[in-house]
Amino acid sequence: MHSSPSDPAALAELGRRLARIRLDLGLSQAALADESGVSLSTVTRLEAGRSTQLTNFVRVLRGLNLLDDFLAFLPAAGPSPLEQLESTRRTRRRAPRRPDGDPAGTDWSWGE
Repeated sequence: MHSSPSDPAALAELGRRLARIRLDLGLSQAALADESGVSLSTVTRLEAGRSTQLTNFVRVLRGLNLLDDFLAFLPAAGPSPLEQLESTRRTRRRAPRRPDGDPAGTDWSWGE
């Protein structure tokens, strides 16, 4: 079993990384807050490693153009077992009929 950082340590690291990306983009905290549609205190809280609403975190990721990268990191859920079963079932179909009504394509009839 591997050890992972505690919640406070993970939040602090996340805050440091967000701050570094913001600075690399040449944005002030106020500019990022404005771009993201959140308050300056929200950006400050995130970068300080303090808790905030998930919606605000998503907005800040979008403001940093990181939302698609973040979503790509999390694996998408695959089809459920029931959906997989449904996709493998074959549906019965009738053979197409010819315009003259003869499904087999033959020209014979009974009694000839």
